[in-house]
Amino acid sequence: MRISKANKGIVKRYLVKVSSYSRAQVTRLIKQYNSNGFKGKYTSDDIRLIARMNERHDTPCGQAIKKLMERAYGVFGEQEYRRLSTISVSHLYNLRQSKIYSKTRTHFEKTRPKKSTIGERRKPQPNGKPGYIRIDTVHQGDQDKVKGIYHINAVDEVTQFEIVCSVEKISEAYLLPVLKTLLDFFPFTLISFHSDNGSEYINQHVARLLKKLLIEFTKSRSRHSNDNALAESKNASVVRKILGYHHIPQKYASLVNDFNQAYLNPHINYHRPCFFPEIITDAKSYLKDGISFNKMDDHPLADH
Repeated sequence: MRISKANKGIVKRYLVKVSSYSRAQVTRLIKQYNSNGFKGKYTSDDIRLIARMNERHDTPCGQAIKKLMERAYGVFGEQEYRRLSTISVSHLYNLRQSKIYSKTRTHFEKTRPKKSTIGERRKPQPNGKPGYIRIDTVHQGDQDKVKGIYHINAVDEVTQFEIVCSVEKISEAYLLPVLKTLLDFFPFTLISFHSDNGSEYINQHVARLLKKLLIEFTKSRSRHSNDNALAESKNASVVRKILGYHHIPQKYASLVNDFNQAYLNPHINYHRPCFFPEIITDAKSYLKDGISFNKMDDHPLADH
């Protein structure tokens, strides 16, 4: 439709040659396509049937889906699969790319963990000594697709001493200066720094900083948020409880950070009551991986 009349004649002669149709047939087909387009063999309902079949069988290969639809019509007599029972595998993949299919079913895959040599993937063992901190990031919400500020929450595993800092962004230029300040706030020597697998911590800049300060760097397993449960629980019981969930624009990051240093951190460390677990080892205790566990089933403190 967009080429000149002379070129249209060349294209028609080419189509007659390769299709073995007469010139009149080619002209009629071109006119039909220009007016209404060619009617598809498979309807939107057929595509939805394919999507539901893929969902039931966890998206197998096209050959397997073709065989399942052949059996649905030929063996079990399901008439809605009559057209699909003769579909080719290649066209089946074409229909999987259609908008109707994607609206009916979207398949998500878990994020594949990427191996990184930064940090050691293991659980810290403080053995009752302070200096083993857990750290996590809390995002203060989005509004109209605009990011809010970020809170850096670090807590010592033994003493529960906690420092909260706020930054505008978690890129290197904003995070590193605040991270240095955060580490200096702890009133004891830091031995271990444990984080999740967030890229704000798992990078060469943070690794160099910790190496310079002679602090070991450990990290959690992928998709195991409970590996850093202490920091996660403090996010809810301290950061969210005091600062809330509502969006705070990034331009207020310095003001919020000043509030943290002047009021929040002194409050949670020197005025807010904090309970500590007491480990009781009885005659039924046993060792596993060098850690003492208590079997409390028949212990008089089991109900407490």
